[in-house]
Amino acid sequence: MKKFLKALPAIIFSFFIALMLILFIALPKASYSETEKRYLAQAPKFTFDSFFSGKFGEEFETYLCDHTAFRTTWVGLNAYYNLAVGNNGADGIYHCNNGYLINDPCDSSKLHSNIEVIKEFADKISTDTTVLIAPSTGYICSDVLPKNHREYHDDELFTDMESTLSSSAHFVDVREAFKKEYQDGKQIYYKTDHHWTSEGAYTAYKELSKELSYTPIDKSEYEITSYDGFYGTTYSSSGFWYTKPDTLEVWDNKANDGHIHIEIQDGADTIESDDMFFYSHLDESDMYPVFSDGNHPYTKITNNSKDASGKLLIIKDSFAHSLAPFIADHFEETVMLDMRYYKQSVSKFVEQENFDKVLVLYSIDNLATDTDIAWLE
Repeated sequence: MKKFLKALPAIIFSFFIALMLILFIALPKASYSETEKRYLAQAPKFTFDSFFSGKFGEEFETYLCDHTAFRTTWVGLNAYYNLAVGNNGADGIYHCNNGYLINDPCDSSKLHSNIEVIKEFADKISTDTTVLIAPSTGYICSDVLPKNHREYHDDELFTDMESTLSSSAHFVDVREAFKKEYQDGKQIYYKTDHHWTSEGAYTAYKELSKELSYTPIDKSEYEITSYDGFYGTTYSSSGFWYTKPDTLEVWDNKANDGHIHIEIQDGADTIESDDMFFYSHLDESDMYPVFSDGNHPYTKITNNSKDASGKLLIIKDSFAHSLAPFIADHFEETVMLDMRYYKQSVSKFVEQENFDKVLVLYSIDNLATDTDIAWLE
């Protein structure tokens, strides 16, 4: 009996491994994780070259991890275990007060070189250029962070960016405006997503008005509709599955009805719409593409209202998606280029299309890690 009890842990462990192997073989393999909002690894193709190079083993390990039975449960258990033992943020996302899930500070090693690329681009073109970089959520919402967290260096990074761009572009610093709105009780960033909210986008829109030469439309002019149940990217990567969802707001200027046309080009595909918002995405697991239909290389918004004039180019990441409906009220043509997918010379495009103004818009986290901005040159 004593021998059996001594061997019991090994027996249980062996049974568990065998059960997980059987389930891995027997259960169907999904291609997409609704919870994690990402495509899962598919079974790698075996070749002798990939086997002996080690590539097959690496790909199979990823495939095995992605299709482990009850994967979502294990991810959640790991996240809450780390939280319980004091390792909050161990997987790069802090479980914060007031329901916030916040990414830890970004690696800023590439930020200065990317700002230099923007400077060279602004110097090269003859078009008036404005740069707005969204601060990190942890910097603006610092009061909800856990006691032990890595330091956010937004202040020194913004000082460096403004200094670098001072002779080449207008730098719009939204830090103080965001802090004020947040301290006044406004939700500037989503709690479960890395993007700014519509309130945050509207604040940025007001701050940009001077450099882009328009008078902001008053908040009272928008029809604001709220949609519950929004879970964003930080939630999907966190494992903190018991976090309450966000509310996503659509701010619609009804004066645009009949005046807007959107054309999206993505490879050989073209998407067209006469509505500023893509409401079908509100029924999907990822609701954020209600703004601009998500990520595409090229998006053009045409506004034929009598109050719109001029052409604006926005070089951007996905933070621009919820900002574009506000800015497009004031320009006859607003074009957005996403450098992750647009692989042509932007400086030549600017000169060919005769834009009146250029806006470079990124979050500090994305700009600090971006490897595609070299296509600006």
